[in-house]
Amino acid sequence: MYPSAYVTFLLHFHTDRDYFECHEVLEEYWKSLPPDKRTSTWVCLIQVAVALYHHRRGNFNGAIKLLQNASSLAISNKAELLHLGINVDLFTQLLQERLQSVLAKEPYVSLNLPLADKNLLKQCQKLANHRGLTFGNIDTPADEYLVHKHTLRDRNEVIMERHLSLTQKNNKNIS
Repeated sequence: MYPSAYVTFLLHFHTDRDYFECHEVLEEYWKSLPPDKRTSTWVCLIQVAVALYHHRRGNFNGAIKLLQNASSLAISNKAELLHLGINVDLFTQLLQERLQSVLAKEPYVSLNLPLADKNLLKQCQKLANHRGLTFGNIDTPADEYLVHKHTLRDRNEVIMERHLSLTQKNNKNIS
């Protein structure tokens, strides 16, 4: 019923709290969609994950900007978020509460998305359990790698893709 990338996003979001991976998974999915299907609903969820990533790292300005954007997108995409099994009223309330927390420069604490679809929740809990993870535990500690993943991850593949793209672009310009 739901895209597998969305379920993967939910697993990372609610188990290992790997918000960077949440961003990667949903961005890849979003980019794979035809342009007319690339709704800002996906951008909203990506921004929430990245906002939490920034908050955990102490980048309050980045978290504030993304939470403000995500809050606006959540309000304008209520029907689609509801279709994704999210309790939209509670979701927008949680985003506003988190924004106030970040504005006050309070320390990061984990956040669970309010899933209204009980079948989706059970599916995620079952997948998490199968992988030896606990779904929804807000006390999941983050190791140093997760906190600073964007600087510590292996970037060889990204660098190679950029180089290939640049080479292809240059070859087209020569032709």
